[in-house]
Amino acid sequence: MSTIQDKAETKVGVLIVLTLMTVIWGGLAQIVPLFFQHSTTEPVDGLKPYTALQLEGRDIYIREGCVGCHSQMIRPFRAETERYGHYSVAGEFIYDRPFLWGSKRTGPDLHRVGGRYSDDWHRVHLTNPRDVVPESIMPAYPWLAENELDGSLIKDKMSTLAFIGHPYSEAEIEAAPAALEGKTELDAVVAYLQALGIHVKQRR
Repeated sequence: MSTIQDKAETKVGVLIVLTLMTVIWGGLAQIVPLFFQHSTTEPVDGLKPYTALQLEGRDIYIREGCVGCHSQMIRPFRAETERYGHYSVAGEFIYDRPFLWGSKRTGPDLHRVGGRYSDDWHRVHLTNPRDVVPESIMPAYPWLAENELDGSLIKDKMSTLAFIGHPYSEAEIEAAPAALEGKTELDAVVAYLQALGIHVKQRR
């Protein structure tokens, strides 16, 4: 007399169905509870959506492929927290779409870089990294200082983010183009970098 296991293993269709059910159940058991945990669905104290300038800087950061060499996720290991700072927590990424956690560390993790260096340091570093870090292998981005920001899409970006839950007010959205006037792409990237990871760091 064949057992249930024999039937499941010898009938391909049954095996596929049971495998899918197991994977789906396991996935739901791990994912669904996260939607009910405040630590994963609510921002940390003081966290606000990116300003218009920071939002543009983030888009340029993505455009230039910075996430290909820099992660933004500090794991709770002593070797990482001693080098980079407090480990990353879910509530810090509520307004990050898409997440830029990454896994590649050709360069250092940047999640706690906000406030660590001055604006001028970042400007020099982005223009020619070897001026401040002689052994750096990071490419230079001199054109960022030459390119003026194009604010034609910023209201659409912020309106879309507001639609999916970012708490931008109508006044903030309307004022966004003016906030970008006369700014360069370098200004935007520096503003974005200076906003990274500062809220948990301030509470340490």
